[in-house]
Amino acid sequence: MKKFTPSDKGIKLVSKPSDVDMYDNEPKVLRAQMSCGHVTDPETLTSCCRAQLDDGTTEFRCPLCKQKWPYEEVRKLAKLTEEEKEFFEDKLGMNTAKNKVDLKNCPGCGTFVQRMDPFNLCVLCSVCSVKNRRIFEFCWQCEREWKGDRPRADRCANKGCKCKNEVLKTCPIVSLASVVIKGTNIKVRCPAIRACPFCSVLIEHNQGCKIMTCCECEKQFCFVCLKPANECLKTSTHFIMCSAEVAPKQTTS
Repeated sequence: MKKFTPSDKGIKLVSKPSDVDMYDNEPKVLRAQMSCGHVTDPETLTSCCRAQLDDGTTEFRCPLCKQKWPYEEVRKLAKLTEEEKEFFEDKLGMNTAKNKVDLKNCPGCGTFVQRMDPFNLCVLCSVCSVKNRRIFEFCWQCEREWKGDRPRADRCANKGCKCKNEVLKTCPIVSLASVVIKGTNIKVRCPAIRACPFCSVLIEHNQGCKIMTCCECEKQFCFVCLKPANECLKTSTHFIMCSAEVAPKQTTS
C-alpha cells in the first residue's frame, strides 16, 4: 500500500479527506494536494490515472475539475513503481499512436486495424476475413460486426449503435429475473450490458441463468462477476449469486 510520509519532499501534504475518493476520509492520514487544488492519496491517484489510460487518453485530468495533471506530477505524487512507470509510459505512447493514425483493436481477433476513410464507419478486418473464410467488417463506433448499408458516417444498423465504452458506462442496472442471492428470493442486480472478458464483444443479458456464451468467441463467463464460467461455478450455481461480488460497470472494453 503506497502512502505519504512527512519525509516526502517537494509534495504539498495535507491532513484532509480525499476529494477524489469520497470513502477515503480516515483522519490523520497524509494526502497530497494536486496542482488543481484537489486532494488525493497515491493509491487513488494511480487507479484514477490507470482508468484514464484504459479509456485511451493521452493526458491526465482531474475527474472533478477536469484540469490537466502533468505526467511528471502524476508520476511523483502517485509514487509510481518502476513497473508502473513502464506501463504508464508504454500506454501513453500507444494511445498517442492510435489517436494519430486512427487505430482500433478488431472486436473479432484483437489485432490493430487502421481506418483509412474517416467518413466511413464500416471497416474491414483482413485477419478475421482470412481466418473465417468470409468478409468480416465491424463498426468503428460501436465495435460490433457490421450490419446495414455501407458506407455510413453516422451509425451502423446494430441496435443502439454508439461508442462501446459509452454503452458500458451508461447502461442501466437491472434485476436478473432468474438469479437470486443464496437462501433468499432477492434478485441479483447488475449492469445490463457487459463486454465479453475474452474478446470484448458487447452482450446484453437475456432472461436465463447468469452464465453467458459469447456469440463471437463462444467462451463462457459469468455475467454477474465476469469470471470464467468454470471458475465461478466452483462456488455457486447457474441461478445462485456468485461467491464473488457483482462486478461493477466496465468503464472500458
